[in-house]
Amino acid sequence: MNLTISGHHLEVTPALREYVLTKLDRVTRHFDQVVDVNVLLTVEKLKEKERRQRAEVTLHVKGRDIFVEQSHEDLYAAIDQLMDKLDRQVVRYKDRVQEHHHMAPKRLGAGAE
Repeated sequence: MNLTISGHHLEVTPALREYVLTKLDRVTRHFDQVVDVNVLLTVEKLKEKERRQRAEVTLHVKGRDIFVEQSHEDLYAAIDQLMDKLDRQVVRYKDRVQEHHHMAPKRLGAGAE
């Protein structure tokens, strides 16, 4: 899994990097076929009182890219909410990809004779 963590208008500190890694572990535990992860942490400088922290993740899995973004006043809270969203989308994607076709009971009995 290739992981890229970058910051826009902020420096990605080791503590911030470690926080993102621990949160990503939950997602990769559900789905191990992750090829590439790009994380972008941004500080939007609108006004001094209205600083918005934004976190974005692009998760490349086999056959699809999953993009999630979240904004909050606190960057750690934005990362938490972002990983919750990402986790839901990965579980939903994994559920769609899995084989859901089951053999009908009539067919099982007919083949045994």
